[in-house]
Amino acid sequence: MRTVFASRAAAVAATVFLSMGAVSAAACPGRGVPLPPHNPYAGPDGTATMHADTGSSDSTRLPGPGTGPLTAHLATLSAACPTVLDGADGHPVALCTTHAGQIPTVHLLDPYTGDSLAQLPLTKGSLLGSVYAYLDNRDRLVVVDGNHDLLRIAHRKNADGSWHLYVDHSLSLAGAVPAGDGVVGLSPDWHGRVWFATGNGVIGTADDRTGVVKALALPAGEQIANSISTAPQGTLVSTTYATYLLAASADGTPHVRWRQAYDRGPGRKPGQLSWGTGSTPTFFGPRTGTDYVTLVDNAAPTVNLLVYRTGDGRQVCKIPVLKAGGSGSENSPIGAGRSVYVASTYGYRYPALPPGSGPSVPPSADFTGGMSRVDVRNDGKDCDLKWDNTVRSAAMPRLSLGDHRIHTVLREPAAPGSKTPSPQDRFAYAQIDPGTGKVTRTVPLGAGEPYDTLQQVGTIAPGGVVYEGTITGILRIAPR
Repeated sequence: MRTVFASRAAAVAATVFLSMGAVSAAACPGRGVPLPPHNPYAGPDGTATMHADTGSSDSTRLPGPGTGPLTAHLATLSAACPTVLDGADGHPVALCTTHAGQIPTVHLLDPYTGDSLAQLPLTKGSLLGSVYAYLDNRDRLVVVDGNHDLLRIAHRKNADGSWHLYVDHSLSLAGAVPAGDGVVGLSPDWHGRVWFATGNGVIGTADDRTGVVKALALPAGEQIANSISTAPQGTLVSTTYATYLLAASADGTPHVRWRQAYDRGPGRKPGQLSWGTGSTPTFFGPRTGTDYVTLVDNAAPTVNLLVYRTGDGRQVCKIPVLKAGGSGSENSPIGAGRSVYVASTYGYRYPALPPGSGPSVPPSADFTGGMSRVDVRNDGKDCDLKWDNTVRSAAMPRLSLGDHRIHTVLREPAAPGSKTPSPQDRFAYAQIDPGTGKVTRTVPLGAGEPYDTLQQVGTIAPGGVVYEGTITGILRIAPR
């Protein structure tokens, strides 16, 4: 086994230097744009959570693969892999769900190929419970299994050179999770506690240093179908009815700081997994990186981007988005500085839906694509739609402030001009100019189900490597 990065910080610095070439550091695109502050209890910014950081900005300072020749390798794992994270030691860790039995399984990946070096099956729980996890400040994967145990999963190298995944610490949340419920989202706060949210609307904190678990039930009928976000100001949760900012008392008991209801529409839209917002709510802002909160509602026929002030929950704007393409989104917005980017999933077809998701309204739709950019005005009193397009993003995009590009995977129809998804559709890695919304580069990846990225998010790692989950495994896209 080749030696992994001895120093991630050195690797990041080298990557940024190579991507800039002769350009001075002062001219680096995105320099000076604030992102949510580093959480001391999470792993490296940009790669420690599904949405890049605990504030769910979906932005990173690491540059992507650049403009030169690329390689793309598909590691086939017979599993859908929505979560690929990268620790300070340079070893990617993935959380996948097997096709057979829908068993959540942790994989340790070879950083040079993306192939699995070791795997650890977990106890099966809810479908969304095997999606959201994060890396802590010791490169351990933090996840809740089907037994409602909060696990910290570490990895080590054996004497024979092979790798091993193991449970380093476990804390039961069973006393706080009602029967028939399950954890769907979790994120650390700035005091070392782990916040968690269940599908049926329980919000809690767990301190696995003391074993103390505290919980709060949100109003009856409000469900949670996405993950949660944390910042120094508190914890963001969007239910199927409203968005909350919560804080914890000294003993860890959660309490609501503010609540904002949104338009949930007449039903679940095609291309979404629940009736309500599809957003993990995002912290963003031009001063601290957490000045504002944003999400997309489920209004019909056109959804709105909602922006609130983090401090008091006051609404900054409500602006229609995804007007040119399909107006619905299961994706979390990207936030950086004053700008927010939203990608459409309207009409996208998933192989499975969570129990209780209900019929979609309308029953079906073509996947027309669409992306929008919205900027908060300088005075913070309203927002403006900057561009709106019909890009058919098949993955949740990621913004790089290191190369000033949005990185994603496009779904290209097998039949030219068709918007109806086909098993023969082609998939291509793409770079998009965030200033204009124009696609600046595409690289073919492959065709058919193995390459279907299923609206899963890609992670940009040091070295310009992109890890992208597919319905069958993980794509590793890198400079040649």
